[in-house]
Amino acid sequence: MKFQPDRSNAQTISSYGPGWIGIDAEKINQSLIIGSQGLRQTWPCARFEDLTAEHFAQLAALETELVIFGSGLRNRFPPPAWLAPLMARRIGLETMDTPAACRTYNILASEGRNVVAALILEA
Repeated sequence: MKFQPDRSNAQTISSYGPGWIGIDAEKINQSLIIGSQGLRQTWPCARFEDLTAEHFAQLAALETELVIFGSGLRNRFPPPAWLAPLMARRIGLETMDTPAACRTYNILASEGRNVVAALILEA
């Protein structure tokens, strides 16, 4: 699917498909964290089953108001105990499949929100 974004200063996801997303003209094939304030880094988990509590502790260390968690090709929820670091810092977390997370991230980023998307990219 190809997006036609509104004008925004935040980095946006321009396209996506199974196992990849596009940010501007770059095609990315590995799970990543992307933020509306310019953050972009790999996230070392190829599948939902690779996740650990440390992955969510890493997200809690980010300066953001909301994390959009793209759990892969289908919506899956992490164990509640893993979310304790996020709750302690009063950071919201929304879980959805990765395509929905891409769309939601773009909308919130275009509104000027300080949002981060943690996306599992699986084929």
